[in-house]
Amino acid sequence: MSDPTLSALILGILEGLTEFIPVSSTGHILLAGHFIGFESAGKTFEVVIQLGAVLAVLGVYAAKIGRTVAGLPTDPHARRFAGSILLAFLPAVVVGVLAHDVIKEVLFESPRLIATMLILGGIVLLVVDRLPLVPRHHDSERFPLRMALGIGVIQCLAMIPGVSRSGATIVGALAFGADKRSAAEFSFFLSMPTMAGAFAYDLYKNRDVLDMSAMGEIAIGFAAAFVAAILVVRWLLGYVSRHGYALFGWWRIIVGSVVLAALSMGY
Repeated sequence: MSDPTLSALILGILEGLTEFIPVSSTGHILLAGHFIGFESAGKTFEVVIQLGAVLAVLGVYAAKIGRTVAGLPTDPHARRFAGSILLAFLPAVVVGVLAHDVIKEVLFESPRLIATMLILGGIVLLVVDRLPLVPRHHDSERFPLRMALGIGVIQCLAMIPGVSRSGATIVGALAFGADKRSAAEFSFFLSMPTMAGAFAYDLYKNRDVLDMSAMGEIAIGFAAAFVAAILVVRWLLGYVSRHGYALFGWWRIIVGSVVLAALSMGY
């Protein structure tokens, strides 16, 4: 695709639609970029537009976030919830800093690996969705601290493109006893420091290769991701409460299989 503006718009919409569902937004963007011939210096475009999706969550949950922040000085519940999010965020900080170069220079450059992880992750989602799990936790703001840390450790698997950050955290929360709705909601909240941190660190690491002429494409992708993500966040909690995650598991398997077939034919 020769038009970079159109490519940025498509990739931004794709980011917003896939960031908060367990299908791997990064995997989808990298694969789409591979097939339409879109390249960005240091893969910065792919990371920066994720911030648009973060702002969508901030907008949807602005009231709840505002109450939590306002209650930090006096409310033990608010401090505990904020602490659980920060605790879950810490493992990603450690692994992200230590493995940043390998992730960006090796893993991000392997469409076959991404497609394979999409398929494997889809199988995991289908299996977990059918397990007779008995939820013990129904409020994302009251997850035990040990549970939050465990979810954070599992989130680190999403450093491998195609695994899915939301997929890893949701499956982790379900395995630790969360119900489907609270698992998705905790994943939303954890996405804010995780993705904002990834954005800031990636921008710092790639400061020498940033192409200022591409700011227009980044702005388009950012805005498209923001709008699309708002629609998904508002829809997702109700959907998974009623239907679970099987749809996303099958989607991953189909997309991964199609990509592997296309790659085997030389595309």
